[in-house]
Amino acid sequence: MFAGGRATPSFDAIAREAGVGVGTVYRHFPSREALIEAVYEAELDDLTDAVGPLLSELPPADALREWMRRYARFFTTKSVIIDTLRAGWSSGSMTTPATRERITAAVATIVAAGVDAGSLRADVDPDDITGMVLGALMSTGTDDPAKTDRMLSLIADAVTAPAGAGRRGNQSNSG
Repeated sequence: MFAGGRATPSFDAIAREAGVGVGTVYRHFPSREALIEAVYEAELDDLTDAVGPLLSELPPADALREWMRRYARFFTTKSVIIDTLRAGWSSGSMTTPATRERITAAVATIVAAGVDAGSLRADVDPDDITGMVLGALMSTGTDDPAKTDRMLSLIADAVTAPAGAGRRGNQSNSG
């Protein structure tokens, strides 16, 4: 939702997409801000909850790459509503969702799995990865997906363990 264009959709458009009457939307969400907050929270939950399934399907380094792509899509779709979110957070009318902390916790889970598997560097702080990803997304904007993908690939390459680094606890000290 909110991904199709530059403007936040009307309550009528949201009701049509959901297959309900506009009155139903207003009963559950008394204001545009309440609706936007609920959508944002649900999509943030989807993004952070994706870590477990990704790690069960992919090696950790690949899971990190795929998760960063999903985060880029989340970031891009939220750019349409960011002004409303920021205004609500600063006024106190909306709850601040601790987005950065949740994103960093998701990254930390992937990094821990990657360190254990020997595929991601043990000396990387998950918050540093979050900062690099945010910087890449903010610098590339939302209009150049190819550039965003290149930047995310550079970040993934930077945190990938060198070949032969081995698993955590299995590295030997010679000499």
